[in-house]
Amino acid sequence: MGSILDHVAEFFKEGGPFMYVNLLSSATALAVIIERTYSLNFRLNLNGGPFMEQVTKLVLTGNIDRAIKLCGAAPNAALAKVIKAGLSRANRGEIEVARAMEESILEVTPSLQQRIQSLWSLANIATLLGLIGTITGLIAAFRSFGAVAAEQKNLVLSKGISEAMNNTAFGLGIAVTCIIAHLLLTSKARGMIEEIELDALKLENLLARRQAGEGVDQAGA
Repeated sequence: MGSILDHVAEFFKEGGPFMYVNLLSSATALAVIIERTYSLNFRLNLNGGPFMEQVTKLVLTGNIDRAIKLCGAAPNAALAKVIKAGLSRANRGEIEVARAMEESILEVTPSLQQRIQSLWSLANIATLLGLIGTITGLIAAFRSFGAVAAEQKNLVLSKGISEAMNNTAFGLGIAVTCIIAHLLLTSKARGMIEEIELDALKLENLLARRQAGEGVDQAGA
């Protein structure tokens, strides 16, 4: 472990000041990735299949209030918010149910997608900071190259190239990490939104059939 830390410390030392600037961008990217991963997998998410099965059973047995309370048990979950919005308008007709859930979907969608797009910007910033560090390292190396004795030229050139390459490697490493995280998180958010829209449509159809059935019963009576 100590050996790895020594190598990392040496890597940053050889990279010069722009390594520490890029370290800030990497910390920001890591914070965004951790927060979004936690939110999309836990805070804003819930197991949609079993949840919708329970909601369906309660609706079919006429326990709309219990279904609403079930949604309230997961107040942060995006799916629960949308379903609760539809259930709250269950007795106001199909149009009101559809409108309520559409509004709720529009409300929760930004919370699923927020900060993910910033990973692309962080990837570009890290790449550019790495490039600046590369250029400044090469400039410093060639500037010092002509001002030192012949026996020190190789050392100066080696130091400058190390600074340049370390900045390039670090910047590209951060950029690749951000791009991969962006792809994964975007896919997760899109999947959640599609699942919410599908479950909202199922609930809308379920409530419409329920209301039509009640209408038939009442007409028969």
